[in-house]
Order: sequence, then structure tokens, then C-alpha cells
Amino acid sequence: MLQDTEVLKTDALSEIAEARELSALEQVETRWLGRKGRITALLRSVGSLPADERPAFGQSVNRLKAAIAEAVAARRAELQAAGKAASGPALDVTLPGRLVPRAGGHPLRDAIAEIKRIFIGLGFEVVESPEIEEYRFNFAALNYPPDHPAMDEQMSFFIDDEHLLRTQTTAVQGRVFLERKPPMRICTIGRCFRYEAVDATHGHTFHQVDCFAIDRHITMADLKGTLYQFAREMFGDVEVRFRRDFFPFVEPGADFAVRWKQAGDRWLELGGAGMIHPNVLRMGGIDPEEWTGFAFGMGIERMPMIKHGINDLRLFYENDIRFLEQF
Repeated sequence: MLQDTEVLKTDALSEIAEARELSALEQVETRWLGRKGRITALLRSVGSLPADERPAFGQSVNRLKAAIAEAVAARRAELQAAGKAASGPALDVTLPGRLVPRAGGHPLRDAIAEIKRIFIGLGFEVVESPEIEEYRFNFAALNYPPDHPAMDEQMSFFIDDEHLLRTQTTAVQGRVFLERKPPMRICTIGRCFRYEAVDATHGHTFHQVDCFAIDRHITMADLKGTLYQFAREMFGDVEVRFRRDFFPFVEPGADFAVRWKQAGDRWLELGGAGMIHPNVLRMGGIDPEEWTGFAFGMGIERMPMIKHGINDLRLFYENDIRFLEQF
């Protein structure tokens, strides 16, 4: 019987050495050392032997089992090492990681963050307003009569007779008036929509910032000081210009423009501004004899265009990594 275990050892070691893959080695291991393997069968047969032969045979089988297990472990290490060599050098965990190329911040998103920072610093509260707006807030509450020519100029995206995609963030005023009473300083930022042909300077979707303040004894001087401070913080050393203009929701009204040294004599209009029209205050339940206020709205896209020399509005929305990597 002892001679039989030596023969079995030779056979087992030969099969282990011939295994060329880990899967083949696992099959050999199962065949010899598994629950139904040959070694298990030998151990179960010990009870059928004469009593005086059992100890020696049992020891011989255990030695065989240990030799096979050792040979399997050694062959497994060899095959694993060979597999790593074939697939390339092993990972060196002490090396620094590879840097993944990343684009910088989106210039439009960065501009919005900067605008928020400036107006919060000036004491304004930033509020949200819906992009799908009611007609009464987008037009009626802002002193637009039904036949006002601005209705044709803006050519809105109407959803039904009473709802449309907002054409201006100024629509937030009517909503705030329903919930709050003065004094207040409110700022809102978001997307607006108008039916326009898309080119380098126009788009059907754009962003606006709209702010208004209502308190006792507010004048145009407060409006001009606020916008002047915003322009200096946003653009640096610039000149600020106000020119008389008309908007249904303010009286008097003005357009707001800036000029900086790099632009020479070129003025760039940023938006409209003025003192909130008494009719707008009355429709919001605010007595214009007791309270006054100013309001202004500005397009946001043109601000990073000024700062970074971007000449095409469409670049903001094309998600071109070559454009974004520049910021």
C-alpha cells in the first residue's frame, strides 16, 4: 500500500506540472484534493485495512496530501507570475498617480457665480423664479398694455393663452410682491427665451440677471450708485454711462453701458434700468406715495464675452472641449 501512494504521488505531481492554465490547475486540485477526490477516497479506505496497517497507511496518505497541496500552491504562483508578465509590468503603488486632463470652469457659470457674489455683497437676496411663466407676471404686472408694440418685438414662446417661456427675469417682481412687503432688495438670475434667429450675437435662449430694491426715499442716485459699483467689481476700471430710454415697467428709464480702456471709444450696453413705475407698485399692492424703488436687468452672456474677448455667443452652448480648456 505504501508503494501505491508513491505511484499516486508521481502521477499527481506530473499532472500538476503539466497544467498550463489556472483553470486546468484547479481541475487537477479538485480531482486529487476535492471532497470527492482520490485522496479523500484513500482516507476513507483506511477503515477497511487490518488494524496493524492502518497507522502507517494513514500517515502515508497524509504525506501524499501535503505534497500535492504544496505542489499545487507552487504551480499556482508560477502561473500567476507568468500571467502578470504577459499582461505588462506589475502596478507600482509607490508611483504618483497620473493626472487626468480637466477643463476649467465654464465662463458662463463663472460669470453667474461672480454676479451672485457681487449682488449678495451689496445686500440683495437671490431668489428663484420659474422659466415657464404666467402671462400676468411676464407682461401685465409690468405695465404692458395688451396692444403694446413690445409684444411683437419679443415674439414669445407661448405654451397656451396664459403661460409662456419667460422673456425676461423681470417677471419675478410680481411674484415677490404677492408674498412680501417692502423694504426689500431682490436679485434673480436665470434663463430667458425669445423667438430670435441664432447668430454670433443673438440666441433664442439666454441668461439675465434682474434686481430691484424698494424702500422709502430711494432715488435714481441709489440706482446709479449700485450699477456703478457692480460695473467696477465685475469689469475693473471702466466708465459707466446712463442714457434716457423707455421701458414700460420703469419711469424714468435708462440704458446702462460701460466703456473700458481696451475698447477705446466703444460703449457696450449691458441692460435697462430705471425707477419702478408707480403702476407696477400699485398692481403689487404697494403704495407709490410711501415707497419708491429701482429695477434693472442685464444680459449675462455679454459679460464673459467682454472679459475674455469671446466673439460668438454660440460657443457657450456647444460644449466644445477646445473652447472650455481655455478657461
